[in-house]
Amino acid sequence: MACQKTSHNFTKIAFIPLHTNLFNIVLLSFFLSIGCANVYSQDINNKKIALPAKEQTDNPKSIVNKNKAKTVESKDTTSIKKDTVKQQKLFLDGKVKYKADQYAKIDQKKKLITLYDKAELYYQDVELKAGLIVMDYEKNEVYAGRIKDSTGRPSQNPVFKQGPNVIEPDSIRFNFKTKKALIWNSRSDQGEFKIKAAITKKENDSVYFLKGARFTTSKNIDNPEYYFQTNKVKFIPGKKVITGVTHMVIANVPTPIALPFAYFPMTKETSISGIILPSYNDSNSRGFSLQNGGYYFALNDHYDLTVLGDYYTNGSYGMRFESSYAKRYNYRGNLNFRFENLITSERGYPDYLKQRIYNLQWSHSKDSQASPNSSFSASVNLGSSKYFKQSINQTNIGSNLNNTLSSSVSYSKTFNTVPQLRMSLSATHSQNTQTEEINMTLPTLQLSVDRIYPFAGKDYIKKGFFKNINLQYNLNGRNSITTTDSLFFKPQMFRDAKLGVQHSIPLSTNFKLFKYFSASSSLNYEEVWTAKTIERNFDTDQSKVVDKTINGFDAFRTYSFSSSVGTTIYGTFNFGDDKKIQSIRHVMRPSLSYGYTPSFEKYYDTYASDASGTMLKQYTRFEGGIFGAPGLNNSNNIGFDLSNTFEAKVTDKDETKTEPKKVMLLNNLNLSTSYDLNADGINTLAWSPVRVSGGTQLFDNKMNVNFGATLDPYAIDNSGNRINVFNFDNGGSLFRMTSSNMTLNYSLSSKGFDKKNKDKNEQSQRNGGREDDLFGTNTDINDNRKSQFDDEETEGEDVVSEFFKSKLPWDMTFAYSLTYGNGNRENKIIGNSIMISANADLTPKWKAGISTGYDFVQNGVTFTQLRFERDLLSWRMDFNWAPFGSNANWGFFIGIKSGVLSDIKWDKRSSNANR
Repeated sequence: MACQKTSHNFTKIAFIPLHTNLFNIVLLSFFLSIGCANVYSQDINNKKIALPAKEQTDNPKSIVNKNKAKTVESKDTTSIKKDTVKQQKLFLDGKVKYKADQYAKIDQKKKLITLYDKAELYYQDVELKAGLIVMDYEKNEVYAGRIKDSTGRPSQNPVFKQGPNVIEPDSIRFNFKTKKALIWNSRSDQGEFKIKAAITKKENDSVYFLKGARFTTSKNIDNPEYYFQTNKVKFIPGKKVITGVTHMVIANVPTPIALPFAYFPMTKETSISGIILPSYNDSNSRGFSLQNGGYYFALNDHYDLTVLGDYYTNGSYGMRFESSYAKRYNYRGNLNFRFENLITSERGYPDYLKQRIYNLQWSHSKDSQASPNSSFSASVNLGSSKYFKQSINQTNIGSNLNNTLSSSVSYSKTFNTVPQLRMSLSATHSQNTQTEEINMTLPTLQLSVDRIYPFAGKDYIKKGFFKNINLQYNLNGRNSITTTDSLFFKPQMFRDAKLGVQHSIPLSTNFKLFKYFSASSSLNYEEVWTAKTIERNFDTDQSKVVDKTINGFDAFRTYSFSSSVGTTIYGTFNFGDDKKIQSIRHVMRPSLSYGYTPSFEKYYDTYASDASGTMLKQYTRFEGGIFGAPGLNNSNNIGFDLSNTFEAKVTDKDETKTEPKKVMLLNNLNLSTSYDLNADGINTLAWSPVRVSGGTQLFDNKMNVNFGATLDPYAIDNSGNRINVFNFDNGGSLFRMTSSNMTLNYSLSSKGFDKKNKDKNEQSQRNGGREDDLFGTNTDINDNRKSQFDDEETEGEDVVSEFFKSKLPWDMTFAYSLTYGNGNRENKIIGNSIMISANADLTPKWKAGISTGYDFVQNGVTFTQLRFERDLLSWRMDFNWAPFGSNANWGFFIGIKSGVLSDIKWDKRSSNANR
């Protein structure tokens, strides 16, 4: 751009529009070198700036020509004079972008750029937004502050961002070269912390010094419900905060809670290692205690470890090891081990008791995408049968009332051969907490070969009886262990193990009969290997029959035949398109089956049942095997099954819809019975009881209804034994109802029947408890940051209270169970109970819930729990109370929600002396 002379001795320069790249201002240096001077005028409305100039040569190119000429003339001289004028260094080290709503003013004399109203400045790694920005490009400094709005109030606070760090002060002064800054009333977010300081001095990119600082996890940094106040702070962003004397302020009221110094770790990592402070408690039976103290190890990005411990003054203690691990797109899981040494009362007292209990939990799942042809999963919950009843660190009623602990670990792999081969290896565990009996399989090996169609032909079309003939091979190997809690993992447990292998080769086919009937036939061959058999004799010394275990390989072979035929019948009853119920559709699926298994008497021997040896009875040496024993008598049965579904078409309430609405009346109504062709009427009866079962869903599929009944066609004698006389011939009805049951489950809420948070009772489910909260919510004393209620936000419409004028969500779960028994003419209700769980928001900040029930047979209230919770913004307070019963307890908690300050809490819980 060239300068042009005018009559007023000023140089005209093309207008430079605002909002352009400020790097163009660097061109001012070039203008000055050719005679341009200071700012002449500014047109704010047009967003343009005009620059005057001093007198100079009209054509700047002539300067270059003259210089060239001087250079040529100097060739004959003996010495060449060097230019002694030092080149001036540019005052900007990078591109500058800026904009402002009102104006942008450049003062070349003072080397200032002024931006006013919604000003923005972008230079190097700095982003600055404020009401007023003044940049001194000679000193490489920038100042930003607020401006007053039309009401005279300060507005447009500065927002200073450098890299990942963001500060929102009232005003700031920053040097681009030294990276130092002076900040007034700064506000910044560091992880879960919000920090505000009266004066902040930035030494460099990694160190800040704060004066008059407060830090909190409250959302409102200007008016927090609590904060920590200190006058001296050294702040290293993303790493740590070190303070001087620090005291806690709640609701602007200073508290006596103070520390001479404090250290707060701050990191962008998901977790860091650190000490977990214990909570104080006391018990009448164990004394004072410190609970849940320990250390958290953030080992790496894939797994961690938490070590927790409890100690009571009477000598009781507990240890817990909890670890979570995960690898993206591969697997995830968690492992928990808990051990407690419990001492009740004092040594020498009659109620003194010492016991050791433990519990192991392992959950593992593999991503299906990691290896499509193989999978590995684990769900383990084993330990002492009385752990959840006696534990000092669990208030888990759902797990306490559950009678079974179960585990399963399995690995499966598919081999893409022809035919395809599938293999699985698993270990299972089932433990009855009442009888303390444990059943385990360590391990179970299953191997199966895909179906082979030998007559299908090259076209692989399987149609007709012969082409559908197929065979398969299955192998099932199992090591079964039955033991008790006291013998678990002791040598006797493994000595009593039973080992066996079952081979089966089914040969089957299916075909059509008379176009409308589907038929199938199957011939099955089985071979069982066992490592242990028995030898039964009468022991004269003990005067009883004893079984002697014989170790060694043995085997038996069986075969059986089965066939079935079935069809589907459709029936429709039309009532008219103008009716509310337009039609009802009934679908029946009857099936008739036949099964035959011959007698395998060759595997049976005789033994003397008394000392005389005259009373001989038959037995098989394979009795008690894990895959059963061969049958002594042949089996010749005919079975009948009938399944029904009922569906209706009704006129839709929505008049805009032309198609009728389908409503399921009965999801299923099933009847089944069988007839024994070999029944002699004395030892066995021909007809088996008829089993009737059904289920449906009501109220837009909100209520599940299931029912069942057992109908016996035979009468019974005075001892309650079935006799070969039909109940009708004995003066009774056609069938005698021996038992029946019905269950109702109904869930509703103001949130559009949305499902509850899956994580709400996740730990309770791992412990063996219920998914719902009919038995109360699970309370894990290890971590009280989780709410007792469902905090998941839903999009459903909530009920609006006219009194509070706010949305008050609620939910309710209802379960009813009725059981009737008449097996021996008792003709009575043996089970009749109802359970209800309800949760509601009494106010936007108060939540309340109850779980209770009533047993109409025992005439008593079942387990009851009351729950209350108060949302204190950054804090949470809750109270739960089980007022009566063997599980009576209460607990109170108040603490900060944020995980970084979770140790700031007060937790008080009652001890359950009845356990």
